[in-house]
Amino acid sequence: MKRGLLIVLSGPSGVGKGTVCSVLRRKVPDLVYSVSATTRKPRKGEIDGVNYFFKSREQFQEMIDSDALLEYAEYVGNYYGTPRDFVEKTLESGKDIILEIEVQGALKVKEKFPEGVFIFLMPPSLDELKQRIEGRGTESKDAIDHRMSVAIEEIGLLRHYDYAVTNDDIEAACHRIQCIVVAEHCRRERVMGDFAAMQHASTKKA
Repeated sequence: MKRGLLIVLSGPSGVGKGTVCSVLRRKVPDLVYSVSATTRKPRKGEIDGVNYFFKSREQFQEMIDSDALLEYAEYVGNYYGTPRDFVEKTLESGKDIILEIEVQGALKVKEKFPEGVFIFLMPPSLDELKQRIEGRGTESKDAIDHRMSVAIEEIGLLRHYDYAVTNDDIEAACHRIQCIVVAEHCRRERVMGDFAAMQHASTKKA
């Protein structure tokens, strides 16, 4: 069985990662969404193992100590992280898995999982990105200015990624990502295993 791909989708806040990921998962039902672990309490309707893997702080600390996370961070008093075991088992089953994550988290994942496919979601322009953040109507001018300065820094980290996809249109962005996944499955090094198996079978018949 062919091993699946770990697809890491990240980009600056406000670029539309969540929306693109949701549409992509509807278009590709077999694409597995990477479920994060967290120490926060479940909200009404959330299911353990579906929305999150809900852990106590002690359990999460054990995961950190045993290197059971590809990345983790603390946000508003709670830990969030990507369990290595869930990702590995999904890939071994032959399924592709997508991880939607912030830029710093993506770079941590790349340190431990360099064979992943790293896609940076770009805004059409900085002005468009600012309009999207302002359109939320939830943040002050200072907060928006801070997000924009961080976004400029994060775009500067594009060199660490394999691909850049501009989110000028959600459908178009999803199509580009689908094309990237197809191309990655056709990479020579991924096909060589099949060729070696054919050679071995041919030798046995001879």
